[in-house]
Order: sequence, then C-alpha cells, then structure tokens
Amino acid sequence: MSANYDVVIVGGGIAGLSLASALAGKCSVALVEAEQTLAYHTSARSARQLIPSYGPPAVQELTLRTLDLIAAQDANRPEPVLSPRSFMLIGDDAAVREQASGHMRPITHAEALELCPVLLPDSFSAAGLDTGSFACNAPLLLEDHRRLAEAGGVDIITGARVHSAQRLGFGWELGAGQEGFQAAVVVNAAGAWADELAVLSGVEKVQLQPYRRTAAIVDVEHPLPESSPMVAAADDSFYFRRDGEQVLISPSEHEPSGPEDAQPHPGDIEALIARLNALTTLGIRGVRQAWTGLRTEAADGVPVVGFDAEAPGFFWLAGQGGYGFQTSSGIAELAAGLILAGQGAAAAAAGPASRTAEALAATRWSIRR
Repeated sequence: MSANYDVVIVGGGIAGLSLASALAGKCSVALVEAEQTLAYHTSARSARQLIPSYGPPAVQELTLRTLDLIAAQDANRPEPVLSPRSFMLIGDDAAVREQASGHMRPITHAEALELCPVLLPDSFSAAGLDTGSFACNAPLLLEDHRRLAEAGGVDIITGARVHSAQRLGFGWELGAGQEGFQAAVVVNAAGAWADELAVLSGVEKVQLQPYRRTAAIVDVEHPLPESSPMVAAADDSFYFRRDGEQVLISPSEHEPSGPEDAQPHPGDIEALIARLNALTTLGIRGVRQAWTGLRTEAADGVPVVGFDAEAPGFFWLAGQGGYGFQTSSGIAELAAGLILAGQGAAAAAAGPASRTAEALAATRWSIRR
C-alpha cells in the first residue's frame, strides 16, 4: 500500500533539502533519495562560496535573497553558516571587464597583490573584487535543513531510487526502493538525473546537461593568509581559496557528462598544480583529497523552477548549475510559495508575486509555457 503525502520531493541534495525545510509543517512531505546518504553527489562537492557577482542576472538576484535569508537564520544559530570571504577575479583587462558584474568593483594590480600576496606580479594585469561574497559552511547548512525538515514532520527516506512514476486522477503514484508513494505534487529535484526522472514519469525532458567540475585539497609550502579572497581566473581556467592550512584548487572545467558518480580524470589535478605553481608562490606539494561533481544546467543557464505546463502536479526544481548553494534558499522560498498556493500553468499566467519570482519570470515561469 502506498503512503499518501501532499508533496513528494525526489532528490536529497541542497535543492530538495532546502525545499523540504521550507515546506515543513505547512503540508505533508516525503523526501526520497536514491543514495544511502543525503547530499551524496554535487551537494557534497561544493566550492562553499556564495558570490553575488557570479552567474546570470536571475541567479545573482536569487543569490542576494539567499544571503539575506541565511543571514537572518544565522542570528539564531550558535555557529553561523556564513562568514565573510571576498571573491577576486584576475586576468587581462578585457577578460576581467567582460566577466565583472555590478556586484564587483575594479581594483588596482597593487591592491590585488596585497590581498593575495602569493600571486606572481606578472601572472595577471587586471583584477576585480566582490566584497559581498561569503564562505558557506555547506555541511552545517545541509544539516540545518535536514533538522528543520524532520522537526516539521517531513519523512526522509534514503536508499530509495525511484523506479516507477505515473500520473493518476488524484495526482501521482511513485515507487521508490521498497516503498510506494501517492502525492498531489511530485518535485523533481534529482540533479543530474532530473531529465531521467522526467522520462520515467512520462514527462518531456527540458534538455538539462550535466557538466564536470573537479576540485582538490592540496598541501602548500606557503599557506594563504586567513583574510585571503577566493581567487578565480577570468578565463575560467582555475580558482583557488584557503582551506585552513591547505588550499582548495579547481581547474574549473566545463566538460559535458552523463549522470554518474563522477570521478577526477587522471592528470587533471596534476596539470593544474603545475600551472598554479608557475603563477603563484603557493608551492603546492601534494594532494590530500580530490573529487568531481556535476553541475547540471539548462541551455540558458537559468535554474528550472516551476510546474510543468504539460504535466499537472509535476514540479521542476533543477538546473541550478554551479549555483546550487548560493541560490538554494531563494529558490526554496519561491518554490514553496508556488506549491503551497497550488499554482500551476493557469495560475502562472497571473505573473510573479515577488521580486525573487521576477528574477526568473523574464526567462522562465511555468515550464514550457
């Protein structure tokens, strides 16, 4: 016999967990995750930085809203999720000018070297600085969402991969692991597997594409000062930031992939280490840990959030790309509002009801509308 809920969320990463905590106590919710642990894939492999100057305008707006919401919650936490850490872009003048946004200001070459003294002077000619950027304690934020969700009555079931889904007169019926679920609304927060879940549900794909992004924690001879910003190349060829006495580095690759438990390609981290040792005085000595996550994107780079106009009760919460944590609370607020209001294709025609909604409305409101 299937258990009945108002909403079943498929996916236990930051998208699904943040929505579960936003809906907790307001309707009956189950969250089902294919893996044995929550946030196993991309959400466990984050750069842990929220950057208002990063991403298209809709993403930047959602980032600002997410920062506001997390900061308000931090006031009541014994340990904050956010801590200030600036974001610095370096490169040649044209590349920095092209990548900089309204949340970033140009700084002089000398200022950039003062902020990050490990950079070699001839390794860049221009820089921009986003001082509104924050480091994010991702495990703490994920755990807080889980705790709030369960305290509000959300049932979280792990090790339950969805194997069947069909639309019935009352809503949806899902089979996941050994369990059956019935719900008025199914939320597709399946990350790199979101299009696969749509196909399984008889819903047309929205052509989401996962991309690889590798990172590593490395030992260095010269640790970065505690106040160092996160540093990224304007040509998207690398970024690095302090991680205690170690440094987190990434080649910032954007290589298409299928949905999978992605792993680093041999040689990628070694090539980046050689390059960073030529551009900085870090003196990278060895790799502590390396991983690869998948950043799943729609063709326009904007998150896919809303009811599917052709599949009543099927709600997309996917395509966050590399912006999952930095948009999570803003998107959860928007998605919860739409779901609780019972808004679908018809109601979406009335238009956005908030500034956050307006950020997405110019590109996408109701899916395929």
